[in-house]
Amino acid sequence: MRILAVDVGTGTQDILLFDTDVEPENCLKLVMPSPTVLVANRIRRATEAGRALLLTGVTMGGGPSTWAVEAHHQAGLPTYATPDAARTFNDDLAAVERDLGVVIVGEEDAARLARRDDIVHVEMRDVYYQEICQALAAFDVVPHVDLVAVAVFDHGNAPPDVSDRKFRFDYLRERLSTGDGLAAFAFWREEIPESMTRLQAVARTMPDELPLIVMDTAPAAVLGALEDPQVAAADDKVVVNVGNFHTLAFTMTDGHIAGVFEHHTGLIDRPKLERLIRRLAQGTLTNAELFEDHGHGAIVFTPAERALHLVAVTGPRRGLLRKTTLPVYFAVPHGDMMLAGCFGLVRACAHLAPHYAEHIERALAR
Repeated sequence: MRILAVDVGTGTQDILLFDTDVEPENCLKLVMPSPTVLVANRIRRATEAGRALLLTGVTMGGGPSTWAVEAHHQAGLPTYATPDAARTFNDDLAAVERDLGVVIVGEEDAARLARRDDIVHVEMRDVYYQEICQALAAFDVVPHVDLVAVAVFDHGNAPPDVSDRKFRFDYLRERLSTGDGLAAFAFWREEIPESMTRLQAVARTMPDELPLIVMDTAPAAVLGALEDPQVAAADDKVVVNVGNFHTLAFTMTDGHIAGVFEHHTGLIDRPKLERLIRRLAQGTLTNAELFEDHGHGAIVFTPAERALHLVAVTGPRRGLLRKTTLPVYFAVPHGDMMLAGCFGLVRACAHLAPHYAEHIERALAR
């Protein structure tokens, strides 16, 4: 069987064509610019050309695309967007209009604007499925897959009176309470929670006939890091994913999650991250402490001090822990750190698709 696993980050989109008939190290891989970087580049070209901008499509990852729209507005150039596309920047459309100068338009008006020569039309989406298939076909790879698995980071659509950070961490707490471990963050397209609007948007942009699993990026990366034999062999460990925007760490004992914290990577340096990891392992890190520091939060399920024998690290900002007194090990699942999220997606597929589990697990064990 074949699984197309796509891990959508802020800097790159990491793509794995997992084939159970092939050793994991020999499976085909692509590391390409992330969709939000591609969108940001197109917006910047419109700004440089002095042309108006039309954004259509669905809610996707922000960051670079948001900054590009902000620069477009500061240049005095108009931006039009359909509601779903505009929610990329903020679920509150009034804030999008106020802060970024975006004019919200309906689908009919958007279709009319798209026909104008003076407007640059950019489609918003997180997954470039057809483009990936075309890239594979260009190298004589038949792009047939049995299952597609996609990871994106989703804050969720918080109610107006609820903090986005609190809403996100309450979601983490609820998923971890299911007892399914990290695989609890993966869903078949039909089972995506209504509040997870970015995951829902991914499902809407994929062909209906494709079996689709979606997952949160950070748990996918941590689950993938466990594929590294050295990480898997440690009974007590902390596994950290240092992403471009978010850092998430789990303490694990005998395969069970004992604690977790999530913070914004831009608000931590090496000494702070070391301190947070030590206190998570000691069972003394509190949710209030993380939230007051503008992070998402922390949970300690079993308050007990654990020796720090192994701190497994993955993610594009893992260099934060390169010079540290912690027992750091840079995880390389199946020889490739960049594909940790993809291998986590594959492992989640084995959990959600038991009819494929034996094939997937046999291939991963090679």
